[in-house]
Amino acid sequence: MMLPTHALSGMVLGLAVSAVAPEFGPVAIAAGLFGGVFPDLDMYAGHRKTLHFPVYYSLSTGVALVLASLVPNAATVAAALFLLAAAVHSVADAFGGGLELRPWEGTSDRAVYNHYHGRWITPRRLVGYDGSPGDLLLSGALAVPLVLTLDGPFQWVVVVSVAVAGTYTAVRRHLPDVADVLVGDLLVSVVPEALRTHVPDRYLEHGR
Repeated sequence: MMLPTHALSGMVLGLAVSAVAPEFGPVAIAAGLFGGVFPDLDMYAGHRKTLHFPVYYSLSTGVALVLASLVPNAATVAAALFLLAAAVHSVADAFGGGLELRPWEGTSDRAVYNHYHGRWITPRRLVGYDGSPGDLLLSGALAVPLVLTLDGPFQWVVVVSVAVAGTYTAVRRHLPDVADVLVGDLLVSVVPEALRTHVPDRYLEHGR
């Protein structure tokens, strides 16, 4: 799934906390937002493996939620929501497409890495691929309660996220062709081998 979908899902988790404990609303929504985004910081460093932990985030979330219920304060609530959103992100990626450059072709057997079992989880493809129409629909559905409830900076985050999601979906199918030229052919012919190791393998498939 695309980053805006993950960001919005984390904010929705925070919104749920806000409904039952309004005093922790802002910190819960902010923590959910950052937790939803955090795993994708590994985009160019072992994507869906380096910072994606579907099992360990989930286990940590259980502990953090118990702690937050026993000692409710801004820090414990923020930690619980951050971990919960990161766990949802990591698990949700298994229900999308694989890591190939054109995930709609369904050629990859890698969705997200399971560090506990030491193997890759096979993509379920219930939400086609990142930037698919289904992914955009999910982003829109998540945005509705947020944009109707929130105001100020958070509302702007929602609006910008939906705009980015729409734009990304519109160009998603064309991006591999751009990558073939700008990253594949150009990178292989110009950039030294040592630097190419920092580029995801899927971008180099065409140039090999």
